[in-house]
Amino acid sequence: MSSFEQHESNATGIAERLSEFCTEHSIRVAVAESLTGGRISSHLSAAPGVGEWFAGGIVAYSSDVKHRLLNVPPGPVISCRAVGMMARTTCEMMEVDAAVAASGAGGPAGQDGQEPGTTCLAVIVDGEVETAVHRFSGEPLDILAQTQEQALTMLLEALRGMNPEWWTR
Repeated sequence: MSSFEQHESNATGIAERLSEFCTEHSIRVAVAESLTGGRISSHLSAAPGVGEWFAGGIVAYSSDVKHRLLNVPPGPVISCRAVGMMARTTCEMMEVDAAVAASGAGGPAGQDGQEPGTTCLAVIVDGEVETAVHRFSGEPLDILAQTQEQALTMLLEALRGMNPEWWTR
């Protein structure tokens, strides 16, 4: 199995665990993605019982769309500040409990002064935003696969880390 196939398989498994967790705790989730072009949403929408917990996704590939639609402040769109706002705006627009956002330079060229493989992720759960920067390697498809796997992992870990009383609201 290639590295790409392994990351794809991992993302599918994580999406299935997210589905179980979100269904069990009545949590609704949404996605805002850029460089992944809908791949995170695709994994979530293929999970069992998706209609119970997945509100949908916004693919805002162009920087000007991120600024206009997702309220990303002026400046670079590959930053923790940008993905934090993407997640927050998506959570508010879709009226969900949690959202994950991804933006980055998938390669082969860089963007916003960032090297190829630089990816910024954000998760918002119960109003709290967590961000992370990753530097993935490989071909563009490898970078996308690593990004989606890490974004789904980050979302699942953030949800599992919430106070159990929050789940029963």
